[in-house]
Amino acid sequence: MLPKIQIRYLNDDLYAGVIKINIRELIRYWSIMMSTSSNVNFNLFNQSKQKKLSDADVSTFWNKYENDRSDKEVRDKLIIQYIYLVKYVAGRLRISLPATISTEDISSYGVEGLIDAVEKFIPSKGVRFETYALLRIRGAIIDRIRSLDWVPRGAQKRYKQIQAFISEYQNKFGKAPNTELIAKHLEISKEKVEASMLEMESNTMVSIYDRRDSSPDGIELIDTIQDKKVDDPLAQLENRDVKNELSRALSNLPERERMILALYYHENMTLKEIGTTLTISESRVCQLHAQAIMKLRKLLSSKDVRSKSTFK
Repeated sequence: MLPKIQIRYLNDDLYAGVIKINIRELIRYWSIMMSTSSNVNFNLFNQSKQKKLSDADVSTFWNKYENDRSDKEVRDKLIIQYIYLVKYVAGRLRISLPATISTEDISSYGVEGLIDAVEKFIPSKGVRFETYALLRIRGAIIDRIRSLDWVPRGAQKRYKQIQAFISEYQNKFGKAPNTELIAKHLEISKEKVEASMLEMESNTMVSIYDRRDSSPDGIELIDTIQDKKVDDPLAQLENRDVKNELSRALSNLPERERMILALYYHENMTLKEIGTTLTISESRVCQLHAQAIMKLRKLLSSKDVRSKSTFK
């Protein structure tokens, strides 16, 4: 995803005031956008505060840029001049968009539309740039949001109709309509209403950084998601305790029995190979192995593993 552009305004006036922007992010964003273009001059971004140009200066820059579209310095100044339009459009669209779409994302999509508007605007046609740019910025934001949505537009439209009827019915009668009334109003089948509502509810997006309550210190959703790749702390503690208990129990066994268990379970030797190694018969190895297992079970069941002389 392209870097988010954070725009901070020191004056809320739409056509006047000083605009303060995150210069570093804007430069990085543009470097990606213009990577296939000729060299871009970003010297004008060296200052963090950019005053609006006078009408005469704006007109002069437009004339220069219309005559020479390769002049990136003039284009950059025009974009900075009209960057406030992004805030205006983003603020209007923010009201109707879901909370899962951040204001920073909306602004970054709007900057794409502003860049496109500056590069394609023709001043000689006599149209105000603000009027043209507002449409381009709004269209760029909506197009990008739609491209990120996997729910078909037809399903979204039907769901909005259902929600509108439910709201209207509740305001009029004080209760929610049943599925049959919704289907009759929209002139569709009951099954289609249920399928539409189920589809939209199952595709509802939430942010993993949403808080579970309105408190600023509330727990974020991401903090409640289990990481299945990491062992459960309680399971780790239990495993460690089991290993410690087993280690203490093994230390209470006679040396020969410990040797047999080590050769059998750790070295994967057969009973015959162990008998040859210890110069005892295979049947004797089997007997000692069984005795060692019985002693371990008794020690672990009684948890009397601290006594080192129980079976010695």
